[in-house]
Amino acid sequence: MQAAVYYENGTPDVFRYETVDEPTCAPNEVLIEIKAISVEGGDLINREIRPLARVPHIVGYQCAGIVLEVGANVHDRQPGDRVVAVLSWGSHAQRVAAPAADTWLIPESLDMAVAAAVPVAWGTAYECLFEAGSLVSGESVLIHAGAGALGLAAIQLAHRAGATVYATASDDTRLSRLTSYGMTAGINYVDSDFVKEIATLTDGRGVDLIVDSIAGSTLTRGVQALAYKGRLVTVGVSGRDQDRLDPVSLWRGNQSLHGVFFPTLLDTEHHRVHGNVQTLLERVAAGELQVVIDKTFPLQEARAAHTYVSSRQAFGRVVMLP
Repeated sequence: MQAAVYYENGTPDVFRYETVDEPTCAPNEVLIEIKAISVEGGDLINREIRPLARVPHIVGYQCAGIVLEVGANVHDRQPGDRVVAVLSWGSHAQRVAAPAADTWLIPESLDMAVAAAVPVAWGTAYECLFEAGSLVSGESVLIHAGAGALGLAAIQLAHRAGATVYATASDDTRLSRLTSYGMTAGINYVDSDFVKEIATLTDGRGVDLIVDSIAGSTLTRGVQALAYKGRLVTVGVSGRDQDRLDPVSLWRGNQSLHGVFFPTLLDTEHHRVHGNVQTLLERVAAGELQVVIDKTFPLQEARAAHTYVSSRQAFGRVVMLP
């Protein structure tokens, strides 16, 4: 089969499009003919710094496709099923073997490219808002990087739950597009100080919850935008600066910090989390929630796809098609 591979960590230039060995289906796995690949933020981090599982390495942990074969221990999947899968690595290819337990059946009406972008971003957004964040109707939330896939998911879920939703983005054009997804007010973090803007928007009270996928100085300063007993959820490190939050800063406001990592949640609370994602897929299929696909690239242009995602120009998710 063909795959986008690399032999060492580095920039998107390390990708090569090559012929590699076919995957084999273990007893607890399903073999999938990949139809759509969601380029996740973690894929970029893995390519840049994470040790390679093998050489050449096939990066990527989320894709959708058709089941070709099921392992001997798999009884709830069958050849021909349309599924979306989360896996440790291997999505940037024509075929992949994935843990059957970490696949979801795609509703009949849902396009595979859309389904490919659901589990991690939407599952993570749900956990940040409602499990770690304890968000309820009538509260307020600030969502950083609102134009990203996680941000767009969180904005819609929070809005549907009856929250007042604030979001940040890098320019006014992207912010204006977020209004139709449920954002109450937006903050251009390039031109404005989000802490001061939140103080103005909330009459000095602050927000009940912040979902932060940036970390660094954005996370450390976020405490200043929280209301009394506000919650701060950290879920990513896209900012890449080295500022570290001092927990003492949370004391005066009796505020709390929570971390969310979707793979651990899926492993340790599998039944609950897997069920939530299946429900989210059904809500997307019903039109209640909207997955935004910014661009699609052919798999052989993985270098260009990763470069585009790294540029932070994408509004929503980038998908590759084998």
